Amino acid sequence: MSEKKYDSLPGELTSVRQLTEDVFDFRLRCPALAAKAEPGQFAQILVPGRTLRRPISICAIDRDRGELRFVFQVRGQGTAELARRRAGDRLEILAPLGHGFPVDRTKRTLLMGGGIGAPPLLGAAQALGSQAVAVLGFRSREAVILEEDFKAAGAKTLIATDNGSYGRHGLVTELAAEEDFEVVFACGPGPMLRAARALAQSRGAAGYLSLEQRMACGVGACLGCAVALVDGEGAEYFGHVCKDGPVIEMSRIGESAL
Repeated sequence: MSEKKYDSLPGELTSVRQLTEDVFDFRLRCPALAAKAEPGQFAQILVPGRTLRRPISICAIDRDRGELRFVFQVRGQGTAELARRRAGDRLEILAPLGHGFPVDRTKRTLLMGGGIGAPPLLGAAQALGSQAVAVLGFRSREAVILEEDFKAAGAKTLIATDNGSYGRHGLVTELAAEEDFEVVFACGPGPMLRAARALAQSRGAAGYLSLEQRMACGVGACLGCAVALVDGEGAEYFGHVCKDGPVIEMSRIGESAL
């Protein structure tokens, strides 16, 4: 029997910050889970008073302090309730879940993030250091998050905004096309992921995309987060984001999944 790689454990919130009108930054001390986690994985966080846990991507891992960092956007009643937690509160989390990014410190890696797709890439930037090029897209200057964190990790960091109020005016994919890289890691909306895959293919680069899907259990039991994948013979089948992903090699992802 294979060893279970995740656990459900309580953690203490050591820091709570509000980054924008609807984006919050939590640091949770749970050394046993921080020791196991890898960039790109996620956690299921139990919100007091709610039956179903909320899936939140792991933004960063601090093994020395035994902390996991979560940066999430309020999207419903569950995450709104979660955003009301304060430092010192304790939260039950199931983690680390899913597959993360296959970080290779010998390869120049493009990290392409759109909006709230930026946080899952920060852990990879911290692992890659100066081998990372982070190209991040947001609606406006007010929506920009984590820019200084990516810079502190050693990544070359570039910003694009839809309205031109900060950084480059235009699409994040246009900015990314100007960079040199050997591998692409991307997380964000479907059109951006399609463009990231096309860019990687045009350069003959490896590519890994982090998918988002509604999920309940997070461990493959409920089968609610179905996603179209492609097998080794090119046939499409349904896998699940929580177990096959959230990070999946780009050639394995079906067209209808993006």
